[in-house]
Amino acid sequence: MQFLELVLKNFGPYTGIQTINLRPEKDGNPRPVILLGGMNGGGKTTLMDGIRLALYGGRAQCSTRGNLSYSDFLNQSINRQTPPFEDTRVELTFEQIQDDKLTQYKIVRYWKPGDIKDTLSILIYSEIVTDWFPDKAISNTWDEYIETLLPVGISNLFLFDGEQVKELAELETPPEFVVGAIKSLLGLELAERLAVDLEILAGRKRKEIAGKKDLAALEKIEQTFQQITAEKELQIEKRGSCQNALDKAKQHQQQASDKFIYEGGKIAADRSFLDKQLNDYKTAAEKSRQAAIELASKELPLALISPLLTQATIQAETEASRQQAKIAQSIIKQKSDRLLNYIAEISLNPEQIDKIQDFIRQENRELEQQAGSDTPPWLAASSENIQQLENLLSYQIKAQEIAAAKQIAEIQNIESEIDFTDRQLAAAASPEAYEKLESAVKNAQKTVANAAADLESANRRIDELDKELAKTQKELETYSSEYITIRNSQHVIGSIAKAQATLKLFKEKLTLKKLNKLEIEITDCFRYLLHKTDLVHRVAIDTDTFSLSIYDPEGKPVPKHRLSAGEKQLLAIAFLWGLARVSGRQLPVAIDTPLGRLDSSHRNNLVERYFPSASHQVILLSTDTEIRKVEYDKLQELEAIARSYLLNYDSAKRQTTVEPGYFWD
Repeated sequence: MQFLELVLKNFGPYTGIQTINLRPEKDGNPRPVILLGGMNGGGKTTLMDGIRLALYGGRAQCSTRGNLSYSDFLNQSINRQTPPFEDTRVELTFEQIQDDKLTQYKIVRYWKPGDIKDTLSILIYSEIVTDWFPDKAISNTWDEYIETLLPVGISNLFLFDGEQVKELAELETPPEFVVGAIKSLLGLELAERLAVDLEILAGRKRKEIAGKKDLAALEKIEQTFQQITAEKELQIEKRGSCQNALDKAKQHQQQASDKFIYEGGKIAADRSFLDKQLNDYKTAAEKSRQAAIELASKELPLALISPLLTQATIQAETEASRQQAKIAQSIIKQKSDRLLNYIAEISLNPEQIDKIQDFIRQENRELEQQAGSDTPPWLAASSENIQQLENLLSYQIKAQEIAAAKQIAEIQNIESEIDFTDRQLAAAASPEAYEKLESAVKNAQKTVANAAADLESANRRIDELDKELAKTQKELETYSSEYITIRNSQHVIGSIAKAQATLKLFKEKLTLKKLNKLEIEITDCFRYLLHKTDLVHRVAIDTDTFSLSIYDPEGKPVPKHRLSAGEKQLLAIAFLWGLARVSGRQLPVAIDTPLGRLDSSHRNNLVERYFPSASHQVILLSTDTEIRKVEYDKLQELEAIARSYLLNYDSAKRQTTVEPGYFWD
């Protein structure tokens, strides 16, 4: 489907006939974007309403209609300067492939002041006679026909404005128009309608087979069933409100708790504990210092002169060795002299005597070298003294050093704890501030408790109503069983129960299957629009409420409040975009005020990635602060703009004219 032309005549602020060419092409080349610029109040929303009105008539969800009846809305839409004899009309020309060929349609709706309703005419272009001719068959069944092209249930996925995006971005659960579109896309709407139709059919069959005597009682049970159903719907709405209130209360509680901690409330609450802890730390520090002093009173100071003690040990060992050598030298000399005398007596030959004498002289020289000089010993340490020095150097001093290092480390750790505790106490809130912080936390906790109680009460009431519904349903199913005489009706009622159970299972499986595809599309769209590619790994959709949940690459949920306003808006646009893609329909996209609260980065992503890719035809209605010159130049650089128009509003005449160009052309 592709819009070709929009004509507004005396519609809203548009005086006279205003024609807008919507063909998404330039010089024969396809370009998707049709840009319409206008200031606030200049007619952008009215133009969008004109497209909706042309397509759907009384079913159109026009932004300015409110609670007005269709006839009142039509009269309100007439331009104030319209001459009495002229009509007001909207015309929308589009082309669509029909029966394997491209066919052009023109929707014409017109009315005059006081008309109860508009007049609709559908024209089809004939290439044979090169002219338009009316098609009464399509005109008479237009509401059904347009549902095959662009169903009203999903129209808001393709024709939407910034307010819808803003609402979708802020709500925890999607608004009704999105829920309806999801159900329509997933086929759930048909399943729900079939379930209702089956229940109606079952009710009719029960009335048919119930005797006249029992019909009033049966109708009373059905009335009770309807009353319980209506109350359950109200309770479900109440539960939704309670859930929202609980979510807000929890958020306020978290804020109060964070403020309590940040401003020193928690420390103030723990002051007595911290004071006791500080005294314990000081006591422990004093004990460690006393232990260190005791170490210093023993062998530990000798560690300062360890090199000197080592030298003393060496000197004492050297002196002892010399003394032993001297004693040995004297003894060996006496034995050598006796040996030589003995050798002389046994009459050895001279050569053998010389060898023995050389050996004895060699031994004497070695002893003399060990004995050293004749310098008297100055240390004169005993072997016991030398052993004490060696024990002192090898074991006692080292053990004392290790013990001292442990004591020092322990003192440093305790002093660090003392400093940290002192800083905590210094950061504690004053008694007055603590009282206010504590009161805020208690009030927030009380609000959360009340909200949780309200939610629990609503859930409990819904459970009670479910039981009452089941009981009433059973009465409905069994009340007429004794009076059933027609086997066919009995078979129908039994088959309906089976069909309803099968339909429920089908709906659940269909929801899971379709939502999985939708989650993939929305995730791809959101990641494509974001400039933080590592923020989101997957977007999940709740099967009951259709609310979105975001998960990071580690599989952890990303709270929605952590997203910036711009990221929330991109998520909403990705939601709508993903739904449109899942629909599988090649339809135009029209967006009113698309860049509400986006920062420059997100704005650039939307301009570069979304607008040129959202559809084969993208109609943008923007102010000069949304599509600014930089975005306009970027779209021109991407060769995305086919046509641009300026909605020029004359405040004095209170009328808008459509002119070619844009704010900076």
